[in-house]
Amino acid sequence: MILETFPVGPLQCNCTILGDEEAGEAIVIDPGDEIGRIHKRLTELGLRLKQILITHAHIDHVGGALKLKKLTGAPILMNENDMPLLKMMAAQAAWLGIAPPETAPPDGSLSDGLNVGLERYPARVLHTPGHTQGSICLHFVPLKLLVAGDTLFAGSIGRTDLPGGNFDQIIDSIHSRLLVLSDEIKIIPGHGPVTTIGNERKDNPFLVSR
Repeated sequence: MILETFPVGPLQCNCTILGDEEAGEAIVIDPGDEIGRIHKRLTELGLRLKQILITHAHIDHVGGALKLKKLTGAPILMNENDMPLLKMMAAQAAWLGIAPPETAPPDGSLSDGLNVGLERYPARVLHTPGHTQGSICLHFVPLKLLVAGDTLFAGSIGRTDLPGGNFDQIIDSIHSRLLVLSDEIKIIPGHGPVTTIGNERKDNPFLVSR
């Protein structure tokens, strides 16, 4: 198995490559920017991109998805509830003072309970609205791994003051969908360092008071 996570773009979004070297296949999660770098790494690893998975439709997570699709032919999957945010890409770019990236509707929806990813390393989609209405996490059950997007961070949670955000909803999503998972599960958040379910259950100030 190949698992590489590295920050991309001005907001340092964590982009993840998960590859199966035996099958020669990979998925990429949240290619928000620096698509040349991502594509070069896939080429170096000799991996064919099977899917582009988007945890939510903020520009720093989805901005490079269409460019990566054009380079590889891989389909883009994103929860349909974030379509309004995808249509707001020009406004999102204006918030950051950058040129808007080219976008297009996804090829499929990351609906709750859907199984995606690679044959040997599948992921189950967990719909976790609150940061945005279409926010999802990817639970790679055999790997004891959760790619959490901007729902849960090490010591924090996703902001809820942007369009589609809801504080009570994100807290409920975390408690009902994520904290029911086992403590040893490793979390790759959308920004910042990795953590575990156990660490966040014990120390996250947004969660321990409940």
